[in-house]
Amino acid sequence: MRLPVITAAAILMSVSANAAELTGTLQKIKETNRVVIGIQEASVPFSYLDGDQKVIGYAVDICMKIVDAVKQELKLSGLNVETSPVTSSNRIPLMMNGTVDLVCSSTTNNAERQRQVAFTNSHFLSATRFAARKSDNITTIDALKGKPVVAISGSTNMVQLTQTSAARNLGVAVLAAKDQAEAFLMLETGRAAAYVLDDVQLAVAIARSKDPAGYIISEETFSKAEPYGIMLRKDDAPFKTVVDRATANLYRSPEIEVIYKKWFESPVPPNGLNFRTPMSVVLRNAFANPSDSADPASYER
Repeated sequence: MRLPVITAAAILMSVSANAAELTGTLQKIKETNRVVIGIQEASVPFSYLDGDQKVIGYAVDICMKIVDAVKQELKLSGLNVETSPVTSSNRIPLMMNGTVDLVCSSTTNNAERQRQVAFTNSHFLSATRFAARKSDNITTIDALKGKPVVAISGSTNMVQLTQTSAARNLGVAVLAAKDQAEAFLMLETGRAAAYVLDDVQLAVAIARSKDPAGYIISEETFSKAEPYGIMLRKDDAPFKTVVDRATANLYRSPEIEVIYKKWFESPVPPNGLNFRTPMSVVLRNAFANPSDSADPASYER
């Protein structure tokens, strides 16, 4: 007659032990029944607000797959998902102090950042290229020789442009713009023959222009493709294991193709822009071999 009581006690002890074993972010999520996602409000199409101020985007869709995996891992029937706006300057501090659990945007995964935070498997790879007016027939970096070329002041893109010009003896007249709007205006009005920037941001700028069909983005690059990753806290192995498994499973499945085409090859809200950016070979390879490496060269093997 005492056996059922003993069995029930043993089960309760096992459940309590399992709960006690949770640490870090998983423990935090279990105890509060909520996960906080850091989002950027204007990082189109990765993370931004639509016409109804709803958070949407490519990285947001991926993060929701992570949330589903966490819910399953913790055996939760429901999990409250909260969003918290972050900026380029505060996203790492907010991650480190526990305000957000994931940062879902277009954060570049590099060695310097990996000293402070962790990243899951890369969800995008972006290289520095140039945009030019199609009518000018400028399609290679060498064709920029002696021409005025604009980049944003203080950007990595400007450094890469200057270094490439010197290395190839191109004599490019490097023009500095204060921001993306000014840089594109210089290209649009003919003050610059080309505009150097991350390729995905060039695609967004062109899609927003008055004549998207009037521009090209170079095949040739000024840099290796740099990885973007979902950011999480450093030294939290149990949570990272769950997140890495969720993203690896997604990236190896046909579903990632659907998500990618939804945001990069189809009209997106709120204005129906189409960025017409097919999945690159290097990104397709990265999805087949998921990695959180910060080394751009590792994705080209």
